[in-house]
Order: sequence, then C-alpha cells, then structure tokens
Amino acid sequence: MLLSLALCCSISTATIQQDTIKPPTERRTFRTPMVHDPVMAEEDGTYYLFSTGHNIQLMTSQDRTNWQYHRGGVLKDIPQWTQDSVPGFTNHIWAPDVIRWHGRWWMMYSCSTFGKNTSAIGLLSSPTLTHAQWKDEGCIVSSHGKKSHRPFTDYNAIDPNIIIDGQDTPWLTFGSFWDGIQLVRLDSTMHIQKGCTPKTIARRYGEKRTDLKNPTSKYAGTNAIEAPFIYKRNGWYYLFVSWDYCCRGEKSSYKVVVGRSRDIEGPYLDMEGKDMAKGGGTLVIEGDKKEFEAVGHCSVYDVIQEGSDLTVTLFLCHGYSIKLEGHAILVQREITWSKEGWPLLKN
Repeated sequence: MLLSLALCCSISTATIQQDTIKPPTERRTFRTPMVHDPVMAEEDGTYYLFSTGHNIQLMTSQDRTNWQYHRGGVLKDIPQWTQDSVPGFTNHIWAPDVIRWHGRWWMMYSCSTFGKNTSAIGLLSSPTLTHAQWKDEGCIVSSHGKKSHRPFTDYNAIDPNIIIDGQDTPWLTFGSFWDGIQLVRLDSTMHIQKGCTPKTIARRYGEKRTDLKNPTSKYAGTNAIEAPFIYKRNGWYYLFVSWDYCCRGEKSSYKVVVGRSRDIEGPYLDMEGKDMAKGGGTLVIEGDKKEFEAVGHCSVYDVIQEGSDLTVTLFLCHGYSIKLEGHAILVQREITWSKEGWPLLKN
C-alpha cells in the first residue's frame, strides 16, 4: 500500500539568522548552526551536538534551538595511529557517532581523505559528557585503497553508527561508496568481535553501473550510498542511508532513504519489498529546491518534547541552504509513523 506523499516530503522554511554565515571562531550561540553529519546526545538536561570538523565539532544546547559553539572541539590530541593509518589525514575528523552503553559514553569517528578509501574508524570513551574525559580506545576497522601497501578492501571505513540489538549486543554499521553499507558485530569493548567480518547490507544500485560518472572522485565508482543510521522501534530495525552526492554546495544531490528488517543483519526491505542490498530504499526526504538544494547524513533519536513529558522521535540531518549559497546547516524534523509503521516527517 502506498503512503501519502508526505513520506517524500521536502523541507519547509527554516529561520536563518545572519550570524549563521560567520565562521565560529569563538564561543558563540547560533540558532541555525552550520554542521555536516550531525549526531546528538543528552546528559543532565544538556544536548550535545557532534559533527564533522577540526577535532570533531561540538555544540551544546538546553532547548535544541540555541546552540553554543565550543572552540577546540572534542579530540584535543589526535592519536598518532590515525596519521600512520591514513596518509594525509591531519585533524579534520568526519562523521562521528555517540551512544551511551553500560554506563559509559562511546564515540566513533572517521579518519580519511576525500574520495579515497584508505580510511579508519577510531573509538573514544568517557564516563560523562558534562566533564568529558575522552580516552583513546584505538582503531575499530580500517580500509585500504588499491595503491596501499595493504590488501585492498572493497569498502570505505567511514561514517560509523553504533546500534544495540535486542540482546544487548553492540553492532557497527558503516560505509561509503565502493561496495556500500557494511554491518559487523562488536564485542563488550566496542571492537569487532573475533571471527566476524563486515557484511554488505545496502547498495545504491543492484549491480555495478558503468554508464555513470562520479563527479567527486575517480576512485570511488558510482555506488553513491553512505551515512548509515539504524534506529530500533517496535521490533523493527530501520536502516536510514544517504544516496547520491554530498559536499558540493548547491551542486549537491543528497537525499535520505529507508528500509527495515526484523533481524538486525537484514535483509532490509523498502516499502515495495525491494532489498536495500540490491538497490532498494524508500525516499524519506530530499531538497525542495527552494530552501535546500539537498539534504542528508541523518540521525534519529527519541527525545522528550519541549514543555511536556511526551517522547517524540527526532530526525536530524544537514541541508545545503540555497539562501546561504550551498552552506550546510542543521535540519531538525519530528517523525510520525504511518499505520504500517513507516516514518513520515512533519514540516
């Protein structure tokens, strides 16, 4: 049964303040902050917004409306192993993810250089966010390009997302281009469980396309899928991914699609029953060509609605603002659910 077109909704008007376009060189407050790849956590009434940036960009808020920028970021001392593993990497860290599990905060982050798959995902942990003491927990997974001295891996070790299954087992989903979105089981230390290897659970197309060109990289091919996020609800695992191309300002074509599975290992099927590993995916949101050219790299959370005790599901992503000449800013939308259990975004 087809849902209403609300499932394929575009973004409605956002309030853009002039201070949005000024570079955040000090501790300042923004109503519409510039971000790429936003993820969020809450502790003691404060929301923490982590995103791509030097040393991992950090903002905080008490109301999810006014965001205070914290100069210096999260990871003050970049571990040497990151630069040994990824030639050319310095301190511009991509696409973090954060989760609280077994009394501790765990954060994964991406080390890479644009358009290549010699990459690595690192791990940090801290007992709190309020007075964070991030400890380097090393590398979780790495990938290697064809020109690397290590064996080639047909995936890209960036864009991590941690999900805890119904048996309290942690899993890592990650990936960008190459053979698509990967999933692997973790152990109690948040490292890959011994004997387990990544499994592909989603691709942009059902087969390799030789008739398309990649406008961003001659290395990555045309399997334009990345930024997985798995959200668990009512016995379903929902896999959100971004299709097409980010990071090109007003030339970006990012959009978010979703599929779901009763089993965390899949298969993840879209509304039409097509496997995401074979190119399936139901559109959730795309640019409206009025306010935003494109939107993507999402995260999904259950939060307490402001001014009440009600829990709502919140969808975050970044959008390439047409008014701001393609700069990426924070987008927040509430999710409602169809009677068949598919996500709908409210304007």
